[in-house]
Amino acid sequence: MSPKLPAKARIREVGPRDGFQNEPEIISTADKIALINQLARTGLDRIEIASFVRADIIPQLADAVEVLNGVDIPEHIALTVLVPNNRGLDNALKVRERFHEVAMFVSASETHNKRNVNRAIDESMADNEIVAKRIDSEGLRPTAVIATAFGCPFEGKVPMARTLEIAEQFAAVGCAEIGFGDTTGMAHPAYVFDIFSAAIDRLPGVEIAAHFHNTRGQGLANAYAALQAGCTSFESSFGELGGCPVPAGSTGNIATEDLINMFHEMGVATGVNLPAVIDAARAAQSVLGRKLTSHCIVAGPVDWHPDGTATGCH
Repeated sequence: MSPKLPAKARIREVGPRDGFQNEPEIISTADKIALINQLARTGLDRIEIASFVRADIIPQLADAVEVLNGVDIPEHIALTVLVPNNRGLDNALKVRERFHEVAMFVSASETHNKRNVNRAIDESMADNEIVAKRIDSEGLRPTAVIATAFGCPFEGKVPMARTLEIAEQFAAVGCAEIGFGDTTGMAHPAYVFDIFSAAIDRLPGVEIAAHFHNTRGQGLANAYAALQAGCTSFESSFGELGGCPVPAGSTGNIATEDLINMFHEMGVATGVNLPAVIDAARAAQSVLGRKLTSHCIVAGPVDWHPDGTATGCH
């Protein structure tokens, strides 16, 4: 007997932020704008578009203001920017009219948080509390992501109790959405089901989101487990772009086109035009000058015919 799944799922495309920031070469502002504009016409209604971090740390996103001012986005699409601290929010608010949501972040692992932002978790959360209140006072939607929520390459397995405690702290300061990030691809489906079941139960009224990386090839299986647990909000990156700069070797996010393909095959609606997302991923492939390896770029989606047969490759 098939499990009962949600009828719909929400997807935030994070490639323009999480994907572009990990590219070894700087993508031109014009190319970023063109790719984002293409994504904005696929049916996606949420895009994480930029990050306001120090340019010497993430030079690939140093043109955040230019990108935000240059894109042509339909009004119904919610744009998200990520900020690391109060100073990042100050910079973002200079173009406050160009986005709708602000994402904060912290690692569930002390070691990863220190290597990522040079702060202890408590220090980061104290700053995030101030930032969350400022975001809300600006009429913007405060969101948060907990990195290394399923495991840390430096510390090993992160206790679920610690991850959920951080989530409750974010909820207490008004975060409308809290994402659980598998930053270096250490999650497995059984644990994913348990942690999302617990988070949904303990945080009523908060949108719980899933952010998986495909470092060890379990990204889609983990998304399915989260869906089974009742999660209906997901983050993914077209072309499977992305990764994590700490540590080196962490590969990309699950591909938006692969996630949508799986959901649609199971009867879970996303409102997104899958061929259009594949076209955007192939456009990114051309911009980057290298092959991207998401399954739907390589094989295309399954095309079902009236006689029950399928075409699997394009």
